Amino acid sequence: MKAIINAKIKTMAPKGGKTRVKDEYEKGVILIDGKTIKEVGSEKEVKIPKGAEIINARGKLVLPGFVDAHSHLGMWEESIGFEGADGNEATDPVTPHLRAIDAIYPLDEGFENARGGGVTSVVTGPGSANVIGGQFVAIKTTGHGVDDMVIKNPIAMKCAFGENPKRVYNSKGTAPTTRMAVAAILRDTLNKAKDYNDRKKAAKNDPLKKPAFDSKMEAMIPVVEGKLPLKIHAHRCDDILTAIRIAKEFNLKATLDHCTDGSLIAKEVKESGFDAIIGPSFGSKSKLELKHKSFKTAADLYEAGVKIAIMTDCPVHEQGALPLFAGMAVKAGLPREEALRAITINAAEITGIANRVGSIEPGKDADIVIWGKDPLSVEAKTWKVFIDGEEIK
Repeated sequence: MKAIINAKIKTMAPKGGKTRVKDEYEKGVILIDGKTIKEVGSEKEVKIPKGAEIINARGKLVLPGFVDAHSHLGMWEESIGFEGADGNEATDPVTPHLRAIDAIYPLDEGFENARGGGVTSVVTGPGSANVIGGQFVAIKTTGHGVDDMVIKNPIAMKCAFGENPKRVYNSKGTAPTTRMAVAAILRDTLNKAKDYNDRKKAAKNDPLKKPAFDSKMEAMIPVVEGKLPLKIHAHRCDDILTAIRIAKEFNLKATLDHCTDGSLIAKEVKESGFDAIIGPSFGSKSKLELKHKSFKTAADLYEAGVKIAIMTDCPVHEQGALPLFAGMAVKAGLPREEALRAITINAAEITGIANRVGSIEPGKDADIVIWGKDPLSVEAKTWKVFIDGEEIK
């Protein structure tokens, strides 16, 4: 048993949550039992068991480990180049049967960078070369074997609109070379998956009636059944609206990832009912569809009533920079509390892992970070990082 005491705790508990944990404790206590948070409360409320390991966090801020809702951590290794680049199988625009878990290298230094920035969970997966790129997975940022790091697998199916698939396949002289073809290929795949699923169900247990096994269609069944969300790469407003149109047409679950032009169509994004995972808003506008890239997008969508998370898109930017990007969104107008929620409970809720991570509540994983300074500042450093109740050195 571990006890974090004398802590200023920001629990980031969801509003209206069942555990009735307060938003903040000035001198709080967190009890950790093995991998799990056992109790959270004030010094008067929580009784510390005899023999518990005491961590005195006097003068420090305690937060849940940060969650990056859109990353490629472990898919592109640091300082290696082609040998460590396993995120884009750019040989076929439709590859839903690919699984991120088969490509992640958990000993890459990017994981250490993540922990240094207080990032304890990431949703990571394929890039955006293909119209349908494959399955994302949610993992912890420590471990020697990826199977032991998994929070949820699969967590989403990646698809991409806009410049990336157009550019990749134009260079090969094959479809898609237009936005029309990107949308058509996605629709065609969804229709084929629905038909495949219908024929499987109709056949029941009769092997003579079942369609021939198709690994791509098998991977798409949870998508067309509304059980696995599309994780939609879309920057420009027309691509975002096409993504919404197709998701509604097929009654799919989806998140709008990047959503760079979100400020221009905030009303439409809100009306769609889909959540937005925004970024990365740092760096140069390296291609045309990033023309309106701005840290203000997060504030604009929040003010429109859209639930938002903030991403790094690692390795586009270092994984540990996630809290810095949240801080820059605050500078651009996003309320500080909402910026913290965008990298904790919002990110967890949007990606479907809030039962495990994203807040400090009894029963959740003991992913806890103790900070000496405001984590949204450039001076911030982690003092102690706990993942599954173990202090990560």
